[in-house]
Amino acid sequence: MANDNIIEIKNISKSFGDKCILKDVSISVKKGEFLTLLGPSGCGKTTLLRILAGFGSADSGEILINGKDITNVPPHERPVNTVFQRYALFPHLDVYENIAFGLKLQKVPTDEIDRRVRKVLKMVSMTDYEDRDVDSLSGGQQQRVAIARAIVNQPQVLLLDEPLSALDLKMRKDMQIELKEMHRKLGITFIYVTHDQEEALTLSDTIVVLDDGVIQQIGTPTDIYNEPQNSFVADFIGESNILNGRMIKDRLVEFAGHEFECVDEGFGENVDVDVVVRPEDIYIMNKVDNAQIVGKVKSCTFKGVHYEMFVDTDKGYELMIQDYNAFEPDTEVGLIIRPADIQVMHKERTRNVYEGEMTDDTHVKFMNGEFECLPQEGLSAGDKVTVEVDFSKVELIDHPEDGVLQGEVYFLLYKGDHYHLTVRTDDREHIWVDTNDIWDKGDLVGINIAPTDIKINRRHE
Repeated sequence: MANDNIIEIKNISKSFGDKCILKDVSISVKKGEFLTLLGPSGCGKTTLLRILAGFGSADSGEILINGKDITNVPPHERPVNTVFQRYALFPHLDVYENIAFGLKLQKVPTDEIDRRVRKVLKMVSMTDYEDRDVDSLSGGQQQRVAIARAIVNQPQVLLLDEPLSALDLKMRKDMQIELKEMHRKLGITFIYVTHDQEEALTLSDTIVVLDDGVIQQIGTPTDIYNEPQNSFVADFIGESNILNGRMIKDRLVEFAGHEFECVDEGFGENVDVDVVVRPEDIYIMNKVDNAQIVGKVKSCTFKGVHYEMFVDTDKGYELMIQDYNAFEPDTEVGLIIRPADIQVMHKERTRNVYEGEMTDDTHVKFMNGEFECLPQEGLSAGDKVTVEVDFSKVELIDHPEDGVLQGEVYFLLYKGDHYHLTVRTDDREHIWVDTNDIWDKGDLVGINIAPTDIKINRRHE
């Protein structure tokens, strides 16, 4: 282990029943680093923090702090302290006693307790509040007391579980600045959990993006924003135009019906890719003569700092653009995208592929559903096969009970001229769907596939 790593999280997995919450998660944390676990609700970030704190156990994997295996060490013997979402202050104790509580348990001498409590009170700007009842404090003040109670124990690592989520927007912004300054002064390692992308970008040295229990990307805020590794990260962090593209050759990519110079290399030639262009990186102008794309403004909304516009392009795509100048609806505009502002990503998949088994020569079982298929010459019941289905050939229906399978829309991505959906079945399998229909995350759907759209090949094991 490198000397500057204080924490090593190695191959942590955790399930509750048949629901897998964390899948083989590994993270290294440097001493003094501000690392944020970021992701949507249910992605596993709080479960991972609780395992690190000792309030939960992993099914497999190990955790090292300063090279020592603490996987089975109880919480009070770990060199970490946790600030909870709800603060967990003692209502019957005043501010001073709340902060001093842990030190008294450790039987720290009284004069040392007083010195340390007054030092952290000053650090969190609560010097004149030591005699106050905690229930009389505002949310932001309670937050400061919770942080003071944690850092007074001089932990090597401070764990923070969405500590600002209960505060109003202005207080949250103020506390972000204070937390950043506190981290700088203390010099200890912060591990922070949030689902707020802006908060993560503001506070962190390193961001770990999680989804469905799997790490999607680890990087600096700049890396995560400017160089997303997949469409989930690109969509989750800030606003993005995410489009299907084709890498023609090094430094030349096609998307939205046009060819563009770019800076990306090494993808090969005529390869399907995903392309990300941030809305602030598209130049919009009234002149169309020298534009790469011509379009018409569909809508224009003032967002406080900039205007947000949707433009219908000449090739049938819709692009989001953010600019300091307003272009009114129905205005014909020209668009320019610089090579450095085009981010090309490998496609995670180009079609649905599953392992299956023939039940007879006209039926195949995959994803725990039995589908009718065209007669398969040379295949019979029990034969192992590979099943392929194009994204656009999956039919979603309003009434789940009418589908061969039932599922829930788990993630949706607008690709400029259609939606790309991730649907999670009742058995927690995934199927990906291209559609022009509008669905919402959480919608329950039935899943059907026509026999002509199921491609089957014998699987050789």
